[in-house]
Amino acid sequence: MTIFAKCAQYTLAHETEALGRYPYFWPIEEATTTEAKIDGEWKVMVGSNNYLGLTHHPKVLEAARQALSRYGSGSTGSRLLNGTLDLHYELEGRLARFFRKEAALVFTTGYQAGVGAIAQLVQRGEHMFLDKLDHASLVDGARLSNGEMHRYPHGDLASLDSQLGRIPREANKLIVSDGVFSMEGTIVDLPGLVAVARKHGAQTLIDEAHAIGVLGPDGAGTASHFGMLDDVDLILATFSKSLASVGGVVAGPAEVIHWLRHFSRALIFTAAMPPSSVAGALAALEVMQSEPERRERLWANTATVAEGLRAMGFDIGASQTPVIPVLIGNFDSVLRAWRSLFDDGVFSHPIVPPAVSMSACRIRVSMSAEHTPEQIERVLTAFERVAKMLGSEPAVL
Repeated sequence: MTIFAKCAQYTLAHETEALGRYPYFWPIEEATTTEAKIDGEWKVMVGSNNYLGLTHHPKVLEAARQALSRYGSGSTGSRLLNGTLDLHYELEGRLARFFRKEAALVFTTGYQAGVGAIAQLVQRGEHMFLDKLDHASLVDGARLSNGEMHRYPHGDLASLDSQLGRIPREANKLIVSDGVFSMEGTIVDLPGLVAVARKHGAQTLIDEAHAIGVLGPDGAGTASHFGMLDDVDLILATFSKSLASVGGVVAGPAEVIHWLRHFSRALIFTAAMPPSSVAGALAALEVMQSEPERRERLWANTATVAEGLRAMGFDIGASQTPVIPVLIGNFDSVLRAWRSLFDDGVFSHPIVPPAVSMSACRIRVSMSAEHTPEQIERVLTAFERVAKMLGSEPAVL
């Protein structure tokens, strides 16, 4: 028996491969905004988070090209040392203004931003309260901290209130929540959460990963959607979705950002966000603000697909966003559904444990502003075949 024994004992992936139903790590040979070429065949992409369709926008591509020529392909160092560019500061300044915060700090990935915002900020004797469905980066950040982590049932603010009530009021407390929950497509009850935080003297951190570019009159996310940008203490966001790049940001009070700049291990001990990625995110932010019609198209496409899926009898839960979970039920059924869609030219994501419970497996559909009516029709036609394959009640939970 060795430390590697558990690796040999994991056989599920090989078993699904043998059945032709392994859905992960498919190499994409070429891509457009809304399609991916796999094994020489083009498939409609409803598995990415390219909400505004900016990955191939001319301004974004040109900004990345210019940054490559000016700065080179990589930073070759951490932000603390030689990795900080003037572009990093420009992006931080623009995002701070965008979120109406005093300052912002850019990380190399969204995951590192989540970990880096929490792990060193919450220290021994301090408390964090996380929604059960918060993103893994937030949970991992809490685990890496020396503070005490508390989890409350998804969206259960009464339970959060009760948990906070058991902590001395003078203790330092941080409530952490996704703005849009990535597996459900639902939006946090931000007014209720902020009210609970104020009652107990807690600070708040909202992860806007799936909300930036999607919610709010200006695309600034959940807090903007509720008109509460000034009521949230810290805002976290990623660039790998609406901003068509890679990276992440934390925005908030200047003294907090200054602290993270000097103590966040996720920032200090990794190479800085590459120049082309920073420039691409800057350009995408500009396009997002100057082309609000993209958000209108995104919501129109979302409504068409959501209504179409419901009309077929699929349960899409309480989704309120372009993240549409098609609830299938058991593990085997969701893999069969995924394979049917894949063979019909639709690239989607089967969501299975540990992301969700074994009885709540689903196909997650993510819409884009750039999906055409023809592509949407193709997606819905493919789901019609899935409905027939699974029977008259495709969503048995």
